Amino acid sequence: MILLLRHFIGWMVGVFGSREDLILENLALRQQLLALHSKRPRHRLSTMHKLFWIALRRLWSEWKAPLILVTPRTVVAWHRAGFRLYWRWLSRARPVGGRKRVSTEIRGLIFRMAAENPTWGAPRIHGELLKLGFVLSEPTVSRWLRKVRRTPDPAQRWLTFLRNHRDAIAAMDFFTVATLTFGILYCFFVIGHDRRKILRFNVTRNPNALWIGQQLREAWPYSPAHRFLLFDHDSKFGIDVISAVKDLGSQPIRTAFRSPWQNGVAERWVGSCRRDLLDHVIVLNEQHFKRLMSEYICYYHEDRTHLGLAKDTPTGRPIAIRYGADGTIHSFPRLGGLHHRYAVAA
Repeated sequence: MILLLRHFIGWMVGVFGSREDLILENLALRQQLLALHSKRPRHRLSTMHKLFWIALRRLWSEWKAPLILVTPRTVVAWHRAGFRLYWRWLSRARPVGGRKRVSTEIRGLIFRMAAENPTWGAPRIHGELLKLGFVLSEPTVSRWLRKVRRTPDPAQRWLTFLRNHRDAIAAMDFFTVATLTFGILYCFFVIGHDRRKILRFNVTRNPNALWIGQQLREAWPYSPAHRFLLFDHDSKFGIDVISAVKDLGSQPIRTAFRSPWQNGVAERWVGSCRRDLLDHVIVLNEQHFKRLMSEYICYYHEDRTHLGLAKDTPTGRPIAIRYGADGTIHSFPRLGGLHHRYAVAA
């Protein structure tokens, strides 16, 4: 009975209703039937189906009545997505007015200048950009500087300090060597940053503060000490060693914990010493080690070229002059033949 009543009410609505609404309702129902009978496994609506419902929403006020597959909210979301796509397409197709965009190259230069020059502000960076031929305003530079991390890198600050005080910095450190009888020998050295020259070295089995203080005094017997002396947090460099450094007129500077790169000149010299000599010999005793190190330091100062010195030696090795193309090249063994020095025959 209820089913017959529903059909009767529907027939009455169809008879007295608008023919245009009836046609649109039938069209909407047919569109949903086509979507249901499609071969898609999850019955997802295609782009054409979505466009149909968007157009129907604009043409028919009763478009919500025959909806079965989707909700009105979904159709509204489709319309908004289409609106965004439309204006995105317009913005790409037509030139955009207003302020000119800052290119990637200029942004990269602003970030680079701010990172390399922590004390520079927008006026300085803007002036450099103008001198490079870039046309932009200072407020634009200021706006992009707000996105830059202004805290300078500690490594960069440390390297800048070392470069600015190269002629006034020396470093000291220890390294160990195992002997033939499995004993441990400690080699102490002081190296200058300006010419990578070894100012003092000595070998001992039992290093202590008094012994280190004596080595420091012998490193500068007649000349004033360097302004700064770098060393790490080794327990051997205690209060007595710091007092001895200050008595020499030098300022002690400790590197950070577990940061050997901050004393890179000394660390690189230890690596060169091991690669050039100690990896190829067995140390017999303390006297043998001292003799080997004396020979190596002589080779290091006079014969071995260094990248940090523009391929020169710490003491300054002159360039040989060849007279004619037939000049004979002689080789001279160093460190028992491990290395050689080459010279032009006189």
